[in-house]
This record gives sequence, structure tokens and C-alpha cells, in this order.
Amino acid sequence: MSETSSHRATVASALAYKDPSAALDWLSRAFGFDITMVIRDDAGEIIHSEMNIGNGYIMIGNEWREHIKAPGNIGGANTQTVHIQLTEDIDAHCEHARAAGARIDMEPETQFYGDRTYRAFDPEGHMWTFAQTIELKSKAEMEAALPGIKISDAL
Repeated sequence: MSETSSHRATVASALAYKDPSAALDWLSRAFGFDITMVIRDDAGEIIHSEMNIGNGYIMIGNEWREHIKAPGNIGGANTQTVHIQLTEDIDAHCEHARAAGARIDMEPETQFYGDRTYRAFDPEGHMWTFAQTIELKSKAEMEAALPGIKISDAL
């Protein structure tokens, strides 16, 4: 078996939207993603697309199978969130997202592990978490910040 290199990140999230075209536009304007690929079917409907941010990417598509749904079609439930690690000003990012119509679920807050994070919902109900590392912390510092927790490398 030969090794090949890839231009892709090892892991990426794929999200289903009722209106992928509107999602691409909104995610670009609100969160700063760059559209890098759009695949349409014969009717012109988006069936797959990709967006980059930093050194990662996400895939955006339609509800292409019975069990692949946008949160709005399953009562607003989310079984996962998408986490984006930023290097830019997290507070400014949050305000920009809010101005674009994001519903902020958690305001920017510095966490015990040294990241400042916020959570937001997009117009179709997907939850996004954005973080910026503001201080590198050791395991001992994190454990001291939250008495009763123990951080290990494995089970």
C-alpha cells in the first residue's frame, strides 16, 4: 500500500441544510468561511459543497437521505456541534456573527483550560462553538481551576 498526501484536513464535519445555497452565503458572511467547491445536480440544486476556514473545512449539503436532516426538520435537536478554533479576536467574531443574525447561545467566556469560547446557532438551527486560546495552561493548572476534576491522557 502506498502512502499519498492529501490537501484535506484529517477530519471535517458535514452538515445538512434545507437550503444549502442560503447556508453557504450566511456561513460566509457571518462566520468567515470561504466557499471552495459547489456541486450541483442537473436541476441546479446544490448536492455538495465545501468551505474553508483556517486550515480546516466543512461540507455543506442538502437533506440527501431520510435520516440526514437539518435541525429544523427534527424539532430543533442537535446531536453534535461544530467546533472552530480561531486565532482572531473571539469577541469581535461573536459580535460580527450576532450582527449577521446568529442566535448567541453562550456569550464569550474564558474557560478553565485557557480558551475563550462562545456558542451560536445558525438560521437553520445548527450549533457552532468558536474558541480562541488566550492562555496555554498545564494539566495541573486546569485541575486547580476546577477542583474535583482529573485530567489524564487515556482511560
